[in-house]
Amino acid sequence: MIRLRTLPLALLLAATAVTASAQTPPPPPPAEAKTQAAAYVMAAGKSDMYEIESSRIALQKTQNAGIRRYADMMIKHHQKTTADTMAAARKAGMNPSPPAPDAGITASLGELQAASGADFDRLYLGQQLPAHQAALDLHQSYGADGDQPALKTTAKKAVPIVKQHLAAAQRMQGAMGGSAGGM
Repeated sequence: MIRLRTLPLALLLAATAVTASAQTPPPPPPAEAKTQAAAYVMAAGKSDMYEIESSRIALQKTQNAGIRRYADMMIKHHQKTTADTMAAARKAGMNPSPPAPDAGITASLGELQAASGADFDRLYLGQQLPAHQAALDLHQSYGADGDQPALKTTAKKAVPIVKQHLAAAQRMQGAMGGSAGGM
């Protein structure tokens, strides 16, 4: 009898652990994106694409006014950084194609689509933090060690924008009790 009572509790705890670990942040860019123009342009484009698409989902799903303001800012800022990166790539003699979502981005966006309510808010912020940490590393690294001057300048200009986004996400996560990072 005791075993039958503890089984539902054990299943509930296991399901909670699976849900808590289900967060899939977008994958970090490849190492060559930190120094090579073509890889940088593709990685920066994918990063911006994820930020824009995840934030569009946030505008559809969240009821949190702060997250709505943040998502709106993400869309506007990342559309601009995409345009700036593409213009710098063309200036460097490149003809970049638009980025396509990879399996990691698709999984991250799928998790956001499936989440709702406060779970959505925590998941969204939980994805934003590592995504912006990776973007910050990408732009700082390419800005320092990149092989195309026009793109290096654009990367350096993106750094304060990404820092602003990261700080805002950290503040919101703190206001929510820090639960976004543990998902």
